[in-house]
Amino acid sequence: MENNRNFFITIALSVLILVLWQVFYMNPRIEAQREAARIEASRQESQQTQQGADVQAPGQTAPGQTAQGQGAPADGAVPGGGILGELNTPASREQALAGTARVKIDTPRVQGSINLVGGRLDDLRLKDYRETVDKTSPEIELLNPAAQPNGYYAEIGFVGSEATGTVPGPQTEWTIEGNATLTPSTPVTLTYTNEKGVIFKRTYSIDANYMFTVSDTVENTGPSDITLFSYGRVTRFDKPTTASIYVLHEGLIGVTGEEGLQEHKYSAVEEDKQYTPGKSNDGWLGITDKYWAVTLVPTAKQAFQPRFAYFEDGRPRYQADFLSDAIPVAAGQSATVESLVFAGAKEVATINAYEQERDIRRFDLLIDWGWFHFITKPMFWLIDTLYKMLGNFGLAILATTVVVKLVFFPLANKSYASMANMKKVQPKMMEIREKYADDRMKQQQAMMELYKTEKINPIAGCWPVLIQIPVFFALYKVLYITIEMRHAPFFGWIHDLAAPDPTSLFNLFGLLPFAVPTMLHIGVWPLLMGVTMFLQMRMNPAPPDPTQAMIFNWMPVIFTFMMAGFPAGLVIYWAWNNLLSILQQAVIMKRQGVKIELWDNLGTLFRKKPKPAE
Repeated sequence: MENNRNFFITIALSVLILVLWQVFYMNPRIEAQREAARIEASRQESQQTQQGADVQAPGQTAPGQTAQGQGAPADGAVPGGGILGELNTPASREQALAGTARVKIDTPRVQGSINLVGGRLDDLRLKDYRETVDKTSPEIELLNPAAQPNGYYAEIGFVGSEATGTVPGPQTEWTIEGNATLTPSTPVTLTYTNEKGVIFKRTYSIDANYMFTVSDTVENTGPSDITLFSYGRVTRFDKPTTASIYVLHEGLIGVTGEEGLQEHKYSAVEEDKQYTPGKSNDGWLGITDKYWAVTLVPTAKQAFQPRFAYFEDGRPRYQADFLSDAIPVAAGQSATVESLVFAGAKEVATINAYEQERDIRRFDLLIDWGWFHFITKPMFWLIDTLYKMLGNFGLAILATTVVVKLVFFPLANKSYASMANMKKVQPKMMEIREKYADDRMKQQQAMMELYKTEKINPIAGCWPVLIQIPVFFALYKVLYITIEMRHAPFFGWIHDLAAPDPTSLFNLFGLLPFAVPTMLHIGVWPLLMGVTMFLQMRMNPAPPDPTQAMIFNWMPVIFTFMMAGFPAGLVIYWAWNNLLSILQQAVIMKRQGVKIELWDNLGTLFRKKPKPAE
């Protein structure tokens, strides 16, 4: 029993260290970074005074062109490399949108517009998601014009040569042909003809969710063959105001070439400036947030060179881009290049469907399942399946706890039975300790002989704890990274299972009219979790060692404070799991004929201790 207690203390202290790290290190860091981002956004808005798009740097080739004729394009030919950046005038989002001609986007799930200058996707709002749990709060604005401090857009274009003439790039003014609204059933076609008579026809289409298809047809009406290169880029001028933590990647991401998955955090790319993997014939790349992403899927017809970069010239920005191999177009002939642009919410079912239906290599990695995906993915599948049956993610978490308990019931049953047997031999163990009090070696040998005689496994009681730890972290990951859990309500005051319990004991759960500091937000569910943890630990006899006894007494209190800042769904899971464990252990102990120590232990806490004899 002492070995079990020591093991439990070790595991609990390990979890406690992680919790302390999040509360005392990560939470202040997140708050500091949010404030720094707000100050930086204000500074940019006050200092940026020039209207912009791409401004050519001295000695550089203009975006969309190359000085190397029909050969390979110059280094940095993709707009964003070797340019001063995109400067802007302070303007509201509405003013920025009104400043250029646009094609409207209207689907059941997104709305926005395509900028006819550059053919950019730089205005996109997600109809199904709002900034807060309040249904009247603004819709999520995923893409924004470059004139904004939070400019964020996707762009497809070409790099050409003197033979091709000017090719579509950031400054190209496209002309709309026919229908002026992009919907799932009505594509939109844009046209552009350059000074050489090369005709570019671009068709945008979108499915019922978040995938855009950009199909470019290049018609060479001249007498000579031409060669050009297709590029795509996702460019962003800001970064998330809340710092990501160790369980989640936010920043530049892609799956290309032999390198496979590549993840570059904002801080890393700021330091290294540029990552250039090897060429690839398939894959995708872009920028991901916690719940949203914008990615490019280059055409499968040509190999392409991916790149992840950070540029500081003119205006700092982050960019994931690609440049295809040469695309030849013979005189009097045409060529078609098709690229996909995903811009939307990282819904698990939607992402998985795109991977299978569009044959996008490992597109599921856009969701950061982590190293332990073999646990996290099944956990999400189970919760999501139960949600579809029960209609509430909170109920699904409770049902998941029951399912996990049933799956591991045989192992837990043996563990609790072993613990019950150890209670039976507790008097014999005390005799051995007293008999060999001065000889630890003989004491251990006698203990092992007792275990062997009574057929007791001294570490069997550790299994319930070991089982709970990976399930706990898998559920934490699911609650933190999956958008399905975002703003998912439970009952009563829990409106978002992915956020902490909003109530606090220290203002009587909202009855007193004052705000409570973050460290004192001890809500109802954290209290229930602490109480059930306290009761579970009182199911066993009090540890004989005073230090262990003190740790066991204070551990529920400490964990109540620490877990108060975790997602409510995780705290609900832990409280419910504790309650089920108490019931399970009580039933097993009763069957084994072992006394349940709970009531005696509770009585001891409130019973007046006798004064020591003088």
